[in-house]
Amino acid sequence: MSTIFADNFKNTSGGDPVNINEVKTDKITGKTTAGSIPVQGEGTATTNLQQGLAKSFIRWENLSTASVLNSFNHSSFADNGTGDNSITVTSAFLNVNYVHTGMAGGGNGNLAFIQQCESHVAATTTAARYQSGYANDALYDWGCLNVTLHGDLA
Repeated sequence: MSTIFADNFKNTSGGDPVNINEVKTDKITGKTTAGSIPVQGEGTATTNLQQGLAKSFIRWENLSTASVLNSFNHSSFADNGTGDNSITVTSAFLNVNYVHTGMAGGGNGNLAFIQQCESHVAATTTAARYQSGYANDALYDWGCLNVTLHGDLA
């Protein structure tokens, strides 16, 4: 294996002068630890590239027939009844402590909630169940539901 030492890379093939410092690659892997690439953040702070990426997202609607509108890293979606849906991710999480961030709404001015329902079905490394509804806990099928998942993949 060869090692290249350089302070700067410059695209000398011509083309777009705006993107002269653009480097194209098919894969980036940490040198010391394959799954850890530090990135300079704001000021002097650094963050880990892989830790900061969303590992999964899904957007669906439930008004007539539940359907997925957009998703990343999902293999299936299920409508379990009014305001009750399950998702399955393609690439498993390392453990069940991944973070669920969600929102639900339909433009009618009512307060909405979406929650990962541990009390009904505990999340696994590949699946989670969500309930959505009004602020008074009445389950409801919304026109727009979104969930993003963050955590380490297995």
